[in-house]
Amino acid sequence: MKVKTTEHITERKDIITIRGNPVTLVGSELKIGDKAPDFTVLDGDLNETGLKDFTERVKVISVATSLDTPICYMQTKKFDQRAAELPDDIALLTVTMDLPFAISLFRASAGIDKIQTFSDHRHASFGNAYGVLIKELRLLARSIFIIDRDDIVRYREVVPELTNYYNEEKIFRYVKKLI
Repeated sequence: MKVKTTEHITERKDIITIRGNPVTLVGSELKIGDKAPDFTVLDGDLNETGLKDFTERVKVISVATSLDTPICYMQTKKFDQRAAELPDDIALLTVTMDLPFAISLFRASAGIDKIQTFSDHRHASFGNAYGVLIKELRLLARSIFIIDRDDIVRYREVVPELTNYYNEEKIFRYVKKLI
């Protein structure tokens, strides 16, 4: 992995590819055991929210590149369906760079009702803080983060090939162990 830091911006190469072509991730790599950084994202009504709004809850953050793509659509739809297996006090979030209006339309058309969806479009706050912002495209790398009630990162996975899907069975087994 190549790491380049300039003026407080960390760039990492050789982490992910898109159709086999390497891209650059911006932001420091979070490690298991790190304190999860706060971030600011928008809901479909343009209200700001962040990690601080989910204190004392286990947080599962599914990161999608764009809800308009088949893999991200499937990822988010399955995540919403599987949410019924978990207690109500777990915060289930999807973060994407899609516009808030597109997120609202997606929620309505896909019947998403158990998870919350947020846009990182305005500031790329989440992407930078969690190290999953794709420099060349200003999109987010497909990834998942599980953060415990004390805001400690307990699981992280950045999918190495953007066009692939993460292992949801593994994720949900892990979440169930935390609760």
